[in-house]
Amino acid sequence: MKKILISLAAAGVVLGGAVAFAQEAGHEAAPTHFPIQKPKEMSWSFSGPFGTYDKAQLQRGLKIYKEVCAACHSLDLVAFRTLEDLGYSEAQVKTLAAEYTIHDGPNDEGEMFDRPGIPSDHFPSPFPNHQAAAAANGGAAPPDLSLIAKARGVERGFPQFVFDIFTQYASGGPDYIHALLTGYNEQPPAGLQIPEGTHYNPHFNAGVSLAMPAPLSDDQVTYDDGAPQTVEQYSQDVSAFLMWAAEPHLEDRKKTGFRVMVFLLLFGALMYLTKRKVWADVAH
Repeated sequence: MKKILISLAAAGVVLGGAVAFAQEAGHEAAPTHFPIQKPKEMSWSFSGPFGTYDKAQLQRGLKIYKEVCAACHSLDLVAFRTLEDLGYSEAQVKTLAAEYTIHDGPNDEGEMFDRPGIPSDHFPSPFPNHQAAAAANGGAAPPDLSLIAKARGVERGFPQFVFDIFTQYASGGPDYIHALLTGYNEQPPAGLQIPEGTHYNPHFNAGVSLAMPAPLSDDQVTYDDGAPQTVEQYSQDVSAFLMWAAEPHLEDRKKTGFRVMVFLLLFGALMYLTKRKVWADVAH
């Protein structure tokens, strides 16, 4: 055991000397933690205990998904009929669903067939299966975006997560998506090796780079409501839409939580007054 400890100590000295030599030689050590840069906290309409979705922003975000993201990413868990929550009428939802082709069946002859989508259908995947998605994207299948805003995020650490309890911060996913979509123009730090065929993004939380190139550019999608047609605005809108896709009942949840808190406060006050009245004539 003594020999092992001596060997480990010697190895530590050698490693420390190597690091010091590299620093003295002007070489920066490559980052080993990801993301390299954490996303900044954005101001979302749905943030906080009383936040609500901006339906105009959600509609713009849906437009971004349809015209950009849908070429590679699926939205398997979102049904067309739920788009009425974004402010669309029943007729508009039927029209939108009919724009998609749904592979259905078998029919009475036992064969699969294609048909126009209906409101009860879900957004179809752009690929027939996972293997086809991977083959079309250099071996890395694009993830489904249905729950991406809840599945992605960055640990806030202490003491920030303590304050998050009181501020009801639950926007880590949208913050991360926005940062990722707007972070492609940054240069990698010295010493960081980027694999060929991948793209550096300091906000990516799973490695040094990712297979997806920058998906957005200014004036790529035309807005009908006069909103800025910039990467910044596109990123905010699609991030908000993906948050809605992951948690469509967020507003109802917050309303229910507020009612429960009011009830508990009133119930607690009532119990306190009852206790004082019951024990008022009892000698202590």
